[in-house]
Amino acid sequence: MSDGQPLIASVIPVFNEASHIGECLDSLIAQTLPAEQHIVLVLDGGSTDTTQIEVSKAIKRSEKVNGPVIELHSNPQKYVAEARNLALSILPDSVQFTVELIGHSTVDADHLEIRMEEWKRIESLSTAPLAAVGTRVKPRKGDHGIVESWIEGTLSSPLGSGSGQFDNFTASGPTNTPAFAMHSRSALEQIGGWDTTYITSQDSDLSMRLLEAGFALHRTPATSVHMVKRSGLVKWWKMGHRYGFWRMKILRKHPKRISLREFLPWFGLLTTLTFSFLQPTFALLLPSCYAAVLLFEGVRSSLFSKHISSLAGVPLCLFMLHSSFSIGLLDGLLRKGRAPKDR
Repeated sequence: MSDGQPLIASVIPVFNEASHIGECLDSLIAQTLPAEQHIVLVLDGGSTDTTQIEVSKAIKRSEKVNGPVIELHSNPQKYVAEARNLALSILPDSVQFTVELIGHSTVDADHLEIRMEEWKRIESLSTAPLAAVGTRVKPRKGDHGIVESWIEGTLSSPLGSGSGQFDNFTASGPTNTPAFAMHSRSALEQIGGWDTTYITSQDSDLSMRLLEAGFALHRTPATSVHMVKRSGLVKWWKMGHRYGFWRMKILRKHPKRISLREFLPWFGLLTTLTFSFLQPTFALLLPSCYAAVLLFEGVRSSLFSKHISSLAGVPLCLFMLHSSFSIGLLDGLLRKGRAPKDR
């Protein structure tokens, strides 16, 4: 980019991220992409911890090493969709791309440089205007606690990852759900940015509207984002419920996004209840098969992670995810308003 004007912006909504935001920003300060081509916007939703202090420290660290400009802005509306829309409205005119990150994530030093290369490669092959390129999501670096290792094992399982942001894909190609997307600013502005109706799943809604507008969405395994996962079972349950709640809101707006897989727990429960009344002999057939599959995933995860506790922990977390998400789906169908927070 000429004249020292930024071409790409990392946009980071935060709320009470004091434990992680410093490491997140340090990973962006260390980027191999020339600093003048990159700007970082941190949008704070009213943190009550020391998040703003940690961001101010990172700003000074970046200035000291001639790193990218880091700006801290207030997000009065608190939530992610509002933060990303606010960023769109205050970005320098020179910025053509945004990278959507979160405060508890980090990236490798060549992340943005490779992202730019991948964008050019994919754009040259795309028959439709390119709006977004997603990346892989990997565990955070370093040692994990017991529950966090269970959750990592759950999300690496086909029964826990689905086809969304935690999908362990290995090939570049089109997608409906680009995780931690690098977006074309002009595409975002063309469809009016994020719908602030949604606290969660706002990216899913955005992707659907981009596709409906004729844009292409892709993903590439050439880059990855390291993400801190939840480390407590209560938060894990609340997350599953919140995702199910907002998923139902999305499905009511975009019926094309319905996946029968998401309703399998309800199908299994209703089938089991039907057998209980009509054929009691077979009432335990599906629950037994389900338990066996969960146990198999526990064994597989414990062998892979070398955590013996995963034998029970991964089946437990899978069961909690399936249950809380399914209850959230029903809650989202029946109830207006907003699901409880999990952070």
